[in-house]
Amino acid sequence: MAITRDKKNTLVAELSDMLSSAKMTVFAQYQGLNVADVQDLRRAAREAGVTITVVKNRLVRVALGSSDTYKDTDTSGLTGQLLYAISDADEVAPAQVLNTFAKTHPQLVFVGAFSGDGTLLSADDVKALAGLPSKNQLIAEVVAQLLSPVHDVTNALSGNLHALLDGVSAKATN
Repeated sequence: MAITRDKKNTLVAELSDMLSSAKMTVFAQYQGLNVADVQDLRRAAREAGVTITVVKNRLVRVALGSSDTYKDTDTSGLTGQLLYAISDADEVAPAQVLNTFAKTHPQLVFVGAFSGDGTLLSADDVKALAGLPSKNQLIAEVVAQLLSPVHDVTNALSGNLHALLDGVSAKATN
C-alpha cells in the first residue's frame, strides 16, 4: 500500500530533524534479514541510544537536500534496501551497534555514513570507526590514567605501614 503525500512529508520532516541533530548516521544493506532480526537490531540499538529507521532512499535524499549541512553531500551510494542508524549523542555508537550485529548476521553490510558535519564516509571508514572504543570507555581510560599515580602512592605508603606494623608487632611479642 502506497503512503500518502502527507505521510511522506511527515517522514521527511522527522528525518530532517533527526539528521540535523545527528552526530553520525550509518547506512547499511539489510537484504536477507527477517523482521525478527531487524527487531533484535532495533532493541540493541535502543539500548545504545541509537535509532534504527528504514525509509525509502528517495525520501532520505529529500531530507538531506533540505538540510544546510547535507545539501552538498553525495547521495549516489543510497541505493538498494538500506537501513539508517542515527545517533545524536555518540559519533561511534551507530557503527558499533551495526558492527556487533553484523558479526552474527552477515547479511548486514555497511554501505557508508554521514558525519555530523556532512562528510560522506566509506564503508571501510565506518568499519574502522566501529573498532574504536565508545565515548564512555575513553573517558574511563583517561580517568584511570589520571588516578594511576594516586593509586601508586597509596599502595607504596600502605606497604610501608604494613611493614612498620609487622615490625612493631614482632618487637611486642619478643
